[in-house]
Amino acid sequence: MASKVEKSEQEWRAILSPEQFRILRQKGTEWAGTGQYNKFYEEGIYNCAGCGTPLYKSTTKFDSGCGWPAFYEGLPGAINESVDADGRRIEITCAACGGHLGHVFKGEGFRTPTNERHCVNSISLKFTPANK
Repeated sequence: MASKVEKSEQEWRAILSPEQFRILRQKGTEWAGTGQYNKFYEEGIYNCAGCGTPLYKSTTKFDSGCGWPAFYEGLPGAINESVDADGRRIEITCAACGGHLGHVFKGEGFRTPTNERHCVNSISLKFTPANK
């Protein structure tokens, strides 16, 4: 289970870039195909850009063609799911700090062990290479 990280809006604004704040704290979305991790396939761990909590292993990343990094599962206890206010999608957030990551889609037919696609904003992530 991820340790809870609680900060005020002012504290988040002080440590995040304006774009990170817009996406992580205000549930924004980066433009498709613009994120640094969309076509990135090095070995390592993807952490929350807000609080540093490990979220995904690189071995669960796949090319879904959606324009955002896609993963078929997160690390146990690291990601929360909740229905969006519009009721049409399932939002995924960091279990530790509540930062908005993106959305999860299920049953799309991707040949992955879970048949899920975690569609994540690159700016919500910080990559740590393996063996470092």
